[in-house]
Order: sequence, then structure tokens, then C-alpha cells
Amino acid sequence: MVIFQDREEAGRRLAAKLQTYRAHPAGVILALPRGGVAVAYEVSLALHLPLDVFITRKIGAPGNPEYALGAISESGNIYVNPYAMAEFRLTDDDLTDLAAVQRQEIRRRQQLYRQGRHPLPLKDRVVIVVDDGIATGATFFASVEAIRKQAPKRLIAAIPVGPPDTIERAREVVDELVVLATPEPFWAVGNHYVNFAQVEDREVLQYLNLADESFREWTERSHSSPA
Repeated sequence: MVIFQDREEAGRRLAAKLQTYRAHPAGVILALPRGGVAVAYEVSLALHLPLDVFITRKIGAPGNPEYALGAISESGNIYVNPYAMAEFRLTDDDLTDLAAVQRQEIRRRQQLYRQGRHPLPLKDRVVIVVDDGIATGATFFASVEAIRKQAPKRLIAAIPVGPPDTIERAREVVDELVVLATPEPFWAVGNHYVNFAQVEDREVLQYLNLADESFREWTERSHSSPA
């Protein structure tokens, strides 16, 4: 069942349901790269909130990288799917080795996406986590666990689409969940978009730079005195 034309449309539809947080002084949007950045960009524009990334990588099973054993966040938090570990008969040492590969990719993305900028502080902030959809939810749950450790005041998740069972588990770990669709049967996130082309690194950078420029311009306008 196709629901969205593209990620940008999904972002605009999420933003319409998040108007409570428009221009919130403590608000910040965290996108899960790479696809989540395209969605979060539209949310950032509509809500006039700063945009940053929170980099989390899926830990794929040996020989089947699309099957998530768990995920590792940029702060080092590891979320593990115990059923997947048992199915593949993997040990903690096996997981450590697999996670090390993803740590390297996380470091690469940190350097590339932030261009020397520090991550936005999250303590006492109203944090809106945005992705383009969730399936097993491994990267989402790893991200939420890690963000919680930074003591945000409120944690909201904005997800365009996901299977009902994963969405219900997601609802339990955040203060508020905004979701647009929970189709059944659910096969894959991309099946619910007309255009679900892979988002490249250069596009992530473009979205982040444009969002930063837009937020700065809006802030200057809103704080400038009438002539």
C-alpha cells in the first residue's frame, strides 16, 4: 500500500501533526541518517527548529546484513535483539567484532556530516527524533536509549510508517509518538513510498546546510526590531 510520494511529503505531513512544538525555545530535531534527514528537513523548516543528526548503525547478521542483530549509536550505546543472536548462535565477542565495523562508519559520518560542528546539546531539551520509517526498529531503539542518557526534558518520536507491533513498542519508550500509518501487512518501509531512492551523503549535507541556513534566517527575523 503506497502512502507517500516521497520522504519530503512524509516530513510535511508529520510537521502538520507537530505544530504544538513550532518555534519551541527548547526544541531540537534529530534525524536518523540517511533517509530520516530528508524527512526531518521538512519538519525543521515547518517548525522553525534546529536540525542535527543522531548517527546509529544497524549491526547486520553475518551473511545477511539486512537482518538486524541490533544497532550501535554514536554515543556507544548498543541495542541487541536477543532472538536474532540466538538464531545465528552468536556470542558477545561476535557482536563486538561486528559492532567495530559500524563504529568506523559512524566516525566517518560524524566527521562528514558535522563538518567540525559539535552535536547539539540535548540536556533539558525537547527532542524530536525523526526517521523515514521503522521495521524491526533496531536503530530507532538504540537511538532512543542513547538519547535518554543525555537527559532531555521531553522525547518525541515522529515516524511516517511502521508495523503495528514495532510502533506499539516504540510508543512505550518515548514521551510522545507521532505516526502517520501502521499498515498490515507490513513488508518494508520503502514499499509505502513512490520514490524511495537511497539518500546519498552529499544530499544529507545539503539538507543539513539548508536547514541551518533557514533556521538562522528565521531566528534573525524573529529577533530583529521593526525599522
